[in-house]
This record gives sequence, C-alpha cells and structure tokens, in this order.
Amino acid sequence: MTDLTVERARLAYVPAQPTTAENAGIIPMSLRTVHFVMPGGVDDPAAPSGGNAYDRRVCLDLPGFGWQVTRHAVPGDWPRPDAAARDRLARTLRELPDDAVVLLDGLVACGVPETIVPEAARLRLAVLVHLPLGDETGLDPAVAAALDTHERTVLRAVPAVIATSDWAVRRLVSHHGLAPDRVHVAAPGADIAPLAPGTDGVTRLLCVAAVTPRKGQHRLVEALAAVRDLPWTCECVGGLGHDPEYVAHLRELIARYGLADRLRLTGPRSGAGLDAAYASADLMVLTSYAETYGMAVTEALARGIPVLATDVGGLPEAVGRAPDGGVPGILVPPEDPAALAAELRGWFNEPDVRRRLKAAARGRRAALDGWAATARSLAGVLQRLPEPPRRAA
Repeated sequence: MTDLTVERARLAYVPAQPTTAENAGIIPMSLRTVHFVMPGGVDDPAAPSGGNAYDRRVCLDLPGFGWQVTRHAVPGDWPRPDAAARDRLARTLRELPDDAVVLLDGLVACGVPETIVPEAARLRLAVLVHLPLGDETGLDPAVAAALDTHERTVLRAVPAVIATSDWAVRRLVSHHGLAPDRVHVAAPGADIAPLAPGTDGVTRLLCVAAVTPRKGQHRLVEALAAVRDLPWTCECVGGLGHDPEYVAHLRELIARYGLADRLRLTGPRSGAGLDAAYASADLMVLTSYAETYGMAVTEALARGIPVLATDVGGLPEAVGRAPDGGVPGILVPPEDPAALAAELRGWFNEPDVRRRLKAAARGRRAALDGWAATARSLAGVLQRLPEPPRRAA
C-alpha cells in the first residue's frame, strides 16, 4: 500500500455509522480505546514496509468499527533492541491503566518476553504478527533460534494472536503450539486503483520490495540474465538501507551480468512516484524466500497487473483467483531461477498466456477485499479479549 493511498484514505475517510456496527454485534454506541504499540519508524518514508503500511492503515479504519486508536510508536532496533529501547517500551506499557486493550506489533513485542509477559497479567493484550521472527532470511542460526524462543514465550502468554493470512495462522499454531482458537486472521485489504496502462503490455517488469535477502532479488537478477535476449526492462522499487552488504552484492551481480542499463534499483518510492511505477508496469515480479501475505502483490492486482512470484508462505492467498476461477499470476518454486526464467520466456512468447493472466488480474481486482474487512476482523478480536488474570481474580 502506498503512502499516497494512506493519505487519500485519511482525507476521504468517513466512519461507519455506530448503528451498523451495533447491529453486527461488534461495538457499543461509544468508541472504546485500543493502544497500538508499533515500531518507531512506522512513518519513515525511507524505510517503507508492508507491516508499517498495514499498521498505519488500520489506525484509520478501526474507528469505523468502534475503536479509537491511540498510537505508541516506540523507537528501537526491533526485534533486538538495546537497553534504552527496552526501557521505553516497558515504560510505555507500565503507564497504561489496568485492563487497557493493547494491540502490539509483533516486531516490537515478540523479541522481549521479559517485558511483555508480566504485563499480560493486567492488560488485555493482542499481538499482530506480520512475519514470524525466525523466518527472516539471513539470520545467524543462534540468533534465529533465540528469537523463535522469545516469540513462542510471548505468543503463549497473550490471549489473542493475529496473523495476516490463513497460511500464517497455520504456521503459528503448528510451530509454536498455540491453541487454534486464540489465533485469528486479519488479511491486508487493498484499495482498488485505476487500471495500469502499462508500457507496451509485455516488456516492463516491476518488483516492489525492500532490497533484503528475504526478498531474494538476486534470484530475479539470475533469471533475467538467463533471458537477456528478450527486450525486458525491470525496475526494483524498495528501501536500500536495510542490508547494505546485500545491496552491494546485488549491484555487483547486476554489473557482472551486464544488466545495469536494463535493471535499476530505484530505492523507496511513495505517493505519486510509486503510483507511476505501478502504472507503467506490465508484469509484477516477486522472488521472496518468505512472505506471510504479500501486500505488493495485491497492490499490483488492484491495478490489474498480473504477477509472477515464488510459491512461498501466504503468496498463493494474495494472488488468489478471479470470480470465474482464473488465476491472475504464476507461482514458481523457490530457489529456482531457471523456473522463473522459463515463465518469463513464456510471458514474452505466448500471447494467449498474457491475455489469460491479464483477464484474470482484472477479475481479481474487482473481487479484492478492502481495508474495512481488515478493520472489521481486528475489531472483532479486540472486542472478545478476556479480562486479564489479575483483574478476573
């Protein structure tokens, strides 16, 4: 979701009528307050992410379903903060009144069980997991194992866990041994945008993802090198500051294959700049190692752009199907640049494939759920949070 989309939604936002939500059994007449604890960089345009965009957007839409949001953006290098960041988080939670409803971004909460678990005795806590901490690509195995243990401790201590896809729900339940009735899904919504005119219907490829090992742009480079005889150009839009070593490796790889004049790393874009990148795209490509959902995929589909992506995590859910059963994208096995290259060759050489994918993308565009559905799901979870043990006793 683009920053411009968030701003447009803020300006155009009209809360749902209380009587509608009341009839749905979700809220009382007056708004309740949820304290939303999120990373300090949630509004940083230089470090866009799907998680940050999700957090910002649901803050806009939750009031329509009975919940006034009080934001608490906590600076720190999450999920492994220094002592000062831990103290800020502990102080933020300590200052909340007993029985307060608190929604915690998992990036902040899941790495610090010593801070979160004690507060579960007096606060109504729900943790929103955008990505299981141990699933981040490139972590030292010992670090990944420690984060995994911390996350398990936190998620077992809180009464509700929220994931962003059905796949992620299954993953959290099985991996952490959570009770299925405590783990809920609130998939990201999508704002329908004008149909992308594209460039020439074929040649313009777009990848929207932070340039990190988990997003796997090196596999895209290898696949594109294998089809350098085709007349493609590709723009990779996404933050370049998360992993400078990986960015340097990627630039070296691009230069080694002689692709610098056709494959560009343009850095983060937002607002009109990102909208323009989508508008010129003929095909969206995403080569992630792990995704709980894939908001860039639905942003592309919201503009009628077909998708070529890796078959990992929640990406099949994001790609989905059109109402007539058509599939608006192609999924390839992870760790297989040759398969990606083969599908790219098919995209260029088989007009019938392109027509089928584009028709399915337009159908999927019309059927995408909006962000109101996301907010409605979150509101339902918050409404059902039980009293904390201390208060109930």
